Amino acid sequence: MNFEFTETQRMAQEAAREFAERHLRPIASKIDKEHMFPADVVKMLGELGFMGVAIPEEYGGAGMDYVSYVLIMEEISRVCASTGIIVSVNNSLACHPIYTFGTEEQKRKYLVPLASGKKLGALSMTEPAAGSDPSSVQTTFQDMGDHWLVNGNKIFVTNGREADIVVLLGTVDKSLGAKGLITAIVEKGTPGFEVGKIEDKLGIRGSSTAEFILENCRIPKENTLGNPGDGFKVCMSTLDAGRIGVAAQALGIARASIEEAIAHAKERVQFGKPIAENQAIQWMIADMTTEYESARLLTLRAAWLKDRGERHTREAAMAKLKASEAASFCATKCLQIHGGYGYTTDYAAERHFRDARITEIYEGTSEIMRMIISGWMLR
Repeated sequence: MNFEFTETQRMAQEAAREFAERHLRPIASKIDKEHMFPADVVKMLGELGFMGVAIPEEYGGAGMDYVSYVLIMEEISRVCASTGIIVSVNNSLACHPIYTFGTEEQKRKYLVPLASGKKLGALSMTEPAAGSDPSSVQTTFQDMGDHWLVNGNKIFVTNGREADIVVLLGTVDKSLGAKGLITAIVEKGTPGFEVGKIEDKLGIRGSSTAEFILENCRIPKENTLGNPGDGFKVCMSTLDAGRIGVAAQALGIARASIEEAIAHAKERVQFGKPIAENQAIQWMIADMTTEYESARLLTLRAAWLKDRGERHTREAAMAKLKASEAASFCATKCLQIHGGYGYTTDYAAERHFRDARITEIYEGTSEIMRMIISGWMLR
């Protein structure tokens, strides 16, 4: 197994690191405290090709691979996890399904502006009564000949307030369960499509989480992704890609926590010596590093399999499970090493602690990841 990155992958990683340090580090705390969507930063990320990393250049993307995507996501999320998820959603949950399942016309109309960063995308699946079980969605698509008449209520839409283009999940027949699901592209500003409540969240505050209200919303038939009934397949494929992105985001949070912990442990003096000289602190650092490195290998493997065109559902679930739990573990230990200082907003430790928690929940909870993994093993 070759653990070396290609020159292109290293250059992408270095570019992302330099960008994050220069443009995100000075405002990361402000983004969190003021719930500020970093519009200018997102625009620059689009110009770098980071909003469509693995999308071919002919469709507005950077033409790189998913390993590069993981490296880019980790570097951005290491500095600002809010910006990380904005990038991840646009790449994995908006660009990916349109590129994979869209028609040529849909790619030209919607994928090009998304992948180039000129517009922002989102995926809308979750509803008040449909979270981990997408087959129970209540949003209805009624066939009206040349268009769908859509009615329903969506919640927890990441990028929801700012998104220009949304991949929407609904059903053409509730009695069919998963076989009745449908996905279609809807544009912001379409009559009958409104943004409702914006959630006030524990962490990831620079990324909006919105409610969508659809009342007799007319979506043209040509905006359907695949065929009616393909919605479940579209969403599951999309979530496989999305889980790699969230795993990479979690890696960034974990690495930031390790770096913050080491820096503080070397500077903080108690009983006449830096606390880094205490074995209790050293073992925390050792455990944090081991959790991070093992999660990173799983994440890169999932990305590598995706780049090879191989099935990666189980591997993406393992990466997401391990990386998200590693992020929470590392963030918790980082805060502990900081002691009372870690509980104040003067230090980044508490932000990492809050940001890490959602990685175990969105795009499939840890419990769902374990169901997926065990399901593949017990077939």
